[in-house]
Amino acid sequence: MQWLYEAFYSAIGELFADINDLGVEIFDLSWVQAVVSLFTMLGWSLFVVGVVVAVFEVAIESQSGRVNIKGTALNVLKGFFGASLVGALPVQLYKTCCTLQGMFTADLFAGGRSIDLAEESTSVLVGSFSVANDVSGNLFNILALIAFAYCVIKIFFANIKRGGILLVQIAVGSLYLFSVPRGYTDGFYQWCKQVAAICLTAFLQTTLLFLGMMTF
Repeated sequence: MQWLYEAFYSAIGELFADINDLGVEIFDLSWVQAVVSLFTMLGWSLFVVGVVVAVFEVAIESQSGRVNIKGTALNVLKGFFGASLVGALPVQLYKTCCTLQGMFTADLFAGGRSIDLAEESTSVLVGSFSVANDVSGNLFNILALIAFAYCVIKIFFANIKRGGILLVQIAVGSLYLFSVPRGYTDGFYQWCKQVAAICLTAFLQTTLLFLGMMTF
């Protein structure tokens, strides 16, 4: 019974890990890499233009004595880091979250279970075939299995879609690099939060579904 339990949930965990990898594998395609490189170069171009505009703005503000060279230099440095990482960091972070999800699922059985699986399984079988068992319990189990199947299908398509959403986020993030050297960083910070939310969702969504199935 312990072997059946671990084999079943290990197979489910590997299935979920493979589903997550579907969204990761699109970044290994040559045309996707070309699109990422295109928007990376677009981000660098907008960053250079933004630096030139920021220099002109500093020159204009120096006429009134309100110049802040230190703040402008920090904004240019932020823009440089943003342009360097806008095409690489979201992809690597997404891959890391998907890999951690697969490792977390596999390590759930590493420490073993503190209860006797054979005794627990026997009690479950006795309860299932008991004469006093209510029919509504069986109906609830069927509905729960249908709900889990719906969740698996939904997460399957969500993970495929999430890779495309991350690609769109990379394209949008390159457009913010024009404003970062000039000190307008609110939009870029919101973009960073959206990328982090996508990667965190890729880790938590599948993990919570797996834990929910184990709990059930």
